[in-house]
Amino acid sequence: MSGPLDGIKVIELGGIGPAPYACMLLADAGADVIRLERPSDRTDAGDAQSRLLNRSRPSVGINLRHPDAQALVLDLVESADALIEGFRPGATERLGLGPTECHVRNPKLVYGRMTGWGHEGPLAETPGHDINYIAVSGALWAIGRKEERPVPPLNLVGDFGGGGMLMAFGVCAALLEARESGRGQIVDAAMVDGAASMMAMIFASQQGGHWIPERGSNVLDSGAHFYEVYETADHEYFAVGAIEAPFYADLLKGLGFQGAELPDQMDRKQWPRMKDLFAKTFAMKTQSEWTAIFEGTDACASPVLRTFDAPRHRYNAQRETYVQRDGMVQPGPVPRFSRTPGSIRHRSSTTGTDTEEALAAWGIDAERLVGLRECGACV
Repeated sequence: MSGPLDGIKVIELGGIGPAPYACMLLADAGADVIRLERPSDRTDAGDAQSRLLNRSRPSVGINLRHPDAQALVLDLVESADALIEGFRPGATERLGLGPTECHVRNPKLVYGRMTGWGHEGPLAETPGHDINYIAVSGALWAIGRKEERPVPPLNLVGDFGGGGMLMAFGVCAALLEARESGRGQIVDAAMVDGAASMMAMIFASQQGGHWIPERGSNVLDSGAHFYEVYETADHEYFAVGAIEAPFYADLLKGLGFQGAELPDQMDRKQWPRMKDLFAKTFAMKTQSEWTAIFEGTDACASPVLRTFDAPRHRYNAQRETYVQRDGMVQPGPVPRFSRTPGSIRHRSSTTGTDTEEALAAWGIDAERLVGLRECGACV
């Protein structure tokens, strides 16, 4: 199973978080991605399996500060379709591996740059993490409950949604354009930009007068009783998202409120009272009991599964949302393709595990590899 990106060759200058995630997505979809990692990134063999973001592509141990290693990268660029890096602004330029040098060797190269703040502007040189990027984008402020502090949504919004996915999309779009124009370009994927983009609907709602500028006061931000998480009798949780009237009617039926004298669903003044009523009701039964009650209904009510219980859920099991590879349970390749399905093409591996095999597949002969190892350019 080759995947829709079969034949696309990508160089990954190894990093952490969103850039590796983008490369994992591309590799799962069939791209031939070679991961070039610094020897300082080496870890023990036991850690390799836990680094699921490294899957589907081989690892080459390389000292990018060595002139021979830099020459190797530029040689690899000649046959590549894309290069992706996630270093601080100016880092690859200082290594002689910036867009200018690479485009001299391959004018069609798509050069992907993953940063938090972008390569220009007052914060470009400032270090940060997901929480900082989504804070400045406006996304973090909106996530949380009324009169409480904003809640960091793991590192999903900045690193992986606004970063890795945006990079994968941008590279694919630029590759399509390069096939027509014969010219490559830089893809500048900044996590703050991606997080802002994901807020498009919220910005539209605010400016349309449909979103109260107070955290925890709207339908989607824990303000509404019908879009909320409730604790069950066994101290587990149940999620409800019955926004539309027919779904809300099914929710009320399941809770035993059908025909009861209740306020209008969209009466915001009554939401706090309805929350208390729902909370007391959900606390009367266990999560499994509520699951049985709402099974087969349109109430948009679901058990909140613990992270490591999710793979065993019947939906996830039947659809193979999670798969097992090399003894590790992990999310399967996404999205799904009807004719050219993606696959986990290569085990997760530590730095330098696949140096000889990976470079040989990209046309580097054994004699040159020996020389690269002897001089310390590769491991």
